[in-house]
This record gives sequence, C-alpha cells and structure tokens, in this order.
Amino acid sequence: MYKLLENPYLHEEIGTLIVLIIYFIFRVSSTKLVRKYANLNSILEHRTNLVIKYIHLLINILAFISIIIIWGVKKDQILLITSSMFAVVGVASFAQWSILSNISAGIIIFFSYPFKIGDKIKIHDKDFPVEGEIMDVKAFYIILQSSDGEMITYPNNLLMQKGISVIYRITEEKEFFD
Repeated sequence: MYKLLENPYLHEEIGTLIVLIIYFIFRVSSTKLVRKYANLNSILEHRTNLVIKYIHLLINILAFISIIIIWGVKKDQILLITSSMFAVVGVASFAQWSILSNISAGIIIFFSYPFKIGDKIKIHDKDFPVEGEIMDVKAFYIILQSSDGEMITYPNNLLMQKGISVIYRITEEKEFFD
C-alpha cells in the first residue's frame, strides 16, 4: 500500500524544487542589490540593466548545472560535455577575445571606476593621448567628446590598461533619461 504512494523520483523533485527556489531568491536579490548600488552611485539605467543581465546569465548556468547533477547525469558525462563546450567556446572566444575583454572591463568600470558621465578625462596613451568629456559608457566602449566636438569611441579594455586623469568632475546634478 505504501508502494503506491512512493514516488521513485521524489528526492530529485525535491532537490529541483529547492534549486528553483534558491534560483529565484538569487535572481531577485541580485537584481535588488545591483539596482541599489546603481542608485547610490548615480549610474544610468541601461548600464544597470546590462550588469543585471550578465549576473542573471551566470545564475541561469549555475541552476542548470545543479539540476543536471540532481537528476543523476554521471560525472564523466558532465565533464565530457563541459570540456567539449569549453573547447568550442574557447576556439570561438580566442577569435573574439577583445569582445569578451571589453564586456569584462565594462562590468569592472560599472562597479569601480572613479569617473562618471559628464566628467572630463584625459587618457594617458603615449601614441594617441585622448582628452574629452564622457558622453556614455557602453558594454564594449566609452564615448568621449573632445573640446572641438569630435566624438571618440575608446574600447573599455584599453581604458583599464591606461592611466586616466579626471580633469574636472561634474558638480551639478544632471538628470539623465534613457
């Protein structure tokens, strides 16, 4: 009689339910934390949404891997699939390393760099020094406007490798709209 009530996949279902609950908690809390950080530091909405998207992608991958493990995919099969995926991604990434480094640099700039939109900066590059006002910070590059009105795009990964001077910082509060 108890055999009829017993579910052979009960442990897997409970484990999956726990992973899904943790998944939703992490997604909601990470979104709230990033938005709170962005509001405290006056960061634009579209930059905040971009960072949230990257964090959600990481959480999705971790939840998917957790569910695969819970449902009993063997470790050697996981390693085979993972190593194959890394090989394919590695070859594709090697060809596109600058794109990935620009995205990574964009996330780092979002959280830690001491300049904001509206600041005038000077990038100390011995071959091509650049000076201008920051108009926007994108995922791959920063947009500067020089004193003669020229629009300059500068890759985020190079921005992190060069010395930067903040010539003047915006003092008045500007309201930005996306």
